[in-house]
Amino acid sequence: MRVVLTIVGKDKVGITARVSNALAEMNINIININQNIMQGFFNMVLIADMAEANVPIAEAGDKMAALGEEIGVEIRLQSEEIFSAMHRI
Repeated sequence: MRVVLTIVGKDKVGITARVSNALAEMNINIININQNIMQGFFNMVLIADMAEANVPIAEAGDKMAALGEEIGVEIRLQSEEIFSAMHRI
């Protein structure tokens, strides 16, 4: 199953490193990353594969949300299907 992570918040050193390390600990493989910084705000959309994950999607989402709180950004993890349905025009 593929998931989409969105990360938004004030830019600071280490956001990408902390997110990628947390995903690696859950054995979630990063497929694609698109990130930018606009006027001091960090924005990332990350697509990952949970086929070999060692946690279920709900737990992964909770862990990523907790990490976001810890580092001062908002992190949301959703299945690719739900993300696509929510953003369909």
